[in-house]
Amino acid sequence: MKTLQIAQVNIARMRGALEDPVMAGFVARLAEINALADGSPGFVWRLQTPEGNATYLRPYDDDRILFNLSVWKTVEDLRSYVYRTAHAEVLRQRDDWFEKFGAPVVTLWWVPTGHRPSIDEAKKRLAHLQEIGPTAFAFTFRNLFPPDEDYVRSIDWSSFEPCPAA
Repeated sequence: MKTLQIAQVNIARMRGALEDPVMAGFVARLAEINALADGSPGFVWRLQTPEGNATYLRPYDDDRILFNLSVWKTVEDLRSYVYRTAHAEVLRQRDDWFEKFGAPVVTLWWVPTGHRPSIDEAKKRLAHLQEIGPTAFAFTFRNLFPPDEDYVRSIDWSSFEPCPAA
């Protein structure tokens, strides 16, 4: 039995408010893409509001930044969903809806099975990647770090605010 799973956070700055016509194509696909994730092999969990998505969460001062956080059984499962499903179609259209960020917007990290990362944890991991680059603490698809149970056990999990949705 695997004792580690892969967590991911991604952010994007919208070209307008969710209600703005420029975002209509994205909003129209949101429920479909979330349902696809929920039913995908290896999907474990995603942060969501009672509405079933995270589009109205605003963990940054910039109200146009969307925040997505999920956990998957393996990197391969996550990669397959991101690049080999209808999600890839949406990804190819991202420039229609989202501005260029100028910094990494996707971060991966290993978590113990059953752990639900919080917004605080995800923000700290993304900031680490943006400031320091890929390490075992925060990495990317391009710069993967292998699962390391000893490293994960060494993390002070109390340094992160708990996930209220867990």
